[in-house]
Amino acid sequence: MVVETKSARFDSIALDSGATLSPVEIAYETYGSLSADRSNAILITHAFTGDAHAAGISEETGKPGWWDNMIGPGKAFDTDRYFVICSNVLGGCQGTTGPGSVNPATGRPYALTFPVITIRDMVRLQRMLIDSLGIPRLLSVAGGSMGGMQALEWAVSYPDMVLSTIPIATTWRHSAQQIAFNEVGRQAIMADPDWAGGDYYDTKPPARGLSVARMVGHITYMSDESMREKFGRRLREKEKFGFDFGVDFEVESYLRYRGNQFVSRFDANSYLYITKAEDYFDLTNGTGRLAEAFRKSDTRFLVISFTSDWLYPTYQSQEIVRVLRRINGDVAYCDLQSNYGHDAFLVDIAEQTEIVRGFLASTARMARAA
Repeated sequence: MVVETKSARFDSIALDSGATLSPVEIAYETYGSLSADRSNAILITHAFTGDAHAAGISEETGKPGWWDNMIGPGKAFDTDRYFVICSNVLGGCQGTTGPGSVNPATGRPYALTFPVITIRDMVRLQRMLIDSLGIPRLLSVAGGSMGGMQALEWAVSYPDMVLSTIPIATTWRHSAQQIAFNEVGRQAIMADPDWAGGDYYDTKPPARGLSVARMVGHITYMSDESMREKFGRRLREKEKFGFDFGVDFEVESYLRYRGNQFVSRFDANSYLYITKAEDYFDLTNGTGRLAEAFRKSDTRFLVISFTSDWLYPTYQSQEIVRVLRRINGDVAYCDLQSNYGHDAFLVDIAEQTEIVRGFLASTARMARAA
């Protein structure tokens, strides 16, 4: 299935910081068909470095979507039954307005004049898109990692518009460790002389800093066991140490490859803005009262975590589940066995598929019976 990335444009959006962006564009893709009563729409929210291309084959690049193993005919998000939407987040660099976009007031990229954004701002723009598509209520909002944060924010900010949410491998607020990893990435970018205070769009980007930031991030996406199985201490195309600072180990080569590959598709300033939005995210708005945040929502929840995920460990999903159960929320929870670490939600899909398929089917039945 070849899919086209579309774009919607809005006059303005008011942000949590008090700033206003005008105009604002959002890139999105859709899969499947919207039912006559517009009741079968599902919004997929992407993780930190994702984009709107979640499934099918891109008309532009010829590449499959980042969750193509979960979205499509007969898959977890069955496009024979559901109308699936995925958009690039505000602050991104894949078609949605972000720091690399042209500021109409100056004719130059925003760079660091782009206002700081939040997860709620991202969701607010998604709400504008859903409204423009004429969809009164979403059957579900689903996503992993930062996508899970957006799914949770939908349930709290727009409970009347969301029948169910599926937050996967995520948290209701970042821990000190999660903030720390993001700060290391930001500092790596800002320490690169080519960053030039964020104003590098007419010159060369801070490739070295962005590559290091991605290398650090990628380590957190894998588990100790998956790295041991994939790399161990194997040497890269040599039989003994080089006794220099070149590449000796397979894992070194892999991280450098991942870092260099990332530089070609992602904007360094978007990295700064999006990680800051993750760190600011707190479903309670700083009160710590998670029960109060959820109390106004009658959304159904399917919370999924993975045993080997140490970036968003199981206990953070369990905190959400405990609070929902304490207030008699409609919540199902699965902690799935996997060796893939945080990346499990992208690659370990067999059990996920069965769980998600059943949850969506029961949610659709409830909607029809209501």
